Amino acid sequence: MRKLIVFNHITLDGYFVDGNGQFNWARDGSDDPEYSAFVAENASGGGELLFGRVTYQMMASYWPTPVASQRDPVVAAGMNRSPKVVFSRTLDDASWNNTRLVKGNIVTEVRKMKDEPGPGLVILGSGSIVAHLAPEGLIDEYQLM
Repeated sequence: MRKLIVFNHITLDGYFVDGNGQFNWARDGSDDPEYSAFVAENASGGGELLFGRVTYQMMASYWPTPVASQRDPVVAAGMNRSPKVVFSRTLDDASWNNTRLVKGNIVTEVRKMKDEPGPGLVILGSGSIVAHLAPEGLIDEYQLM
């Protein structure tokens, strides 16, 4: 059975984004070499990435760009080569390379994915997916920053 890990940046009072819906607070002051090494190591971990629509669109608008490759070459390479799944009822297509669009029931689909052979599954952000999967006992590990 594949393991499902959630990796999220979260404030001490439980928020993913700031009052303006922005996530950039999590990167402020991230010149910490230990943090950078941790992120680079995780990015090359070889797992399958799971996203909701909002997080997928945010990630897909950044990681395939030349700016991302210049600023974070190891992380960009890992994000771009990793297999990805985006869960959405509203997206018509998922154009970021190695991405599969799933429109079905999240809980049912993740149960099937966990039973399939393959690398581990990782949710980056995507609080709505976490909210659907956590009560079902489908999350094996939480990594919170």
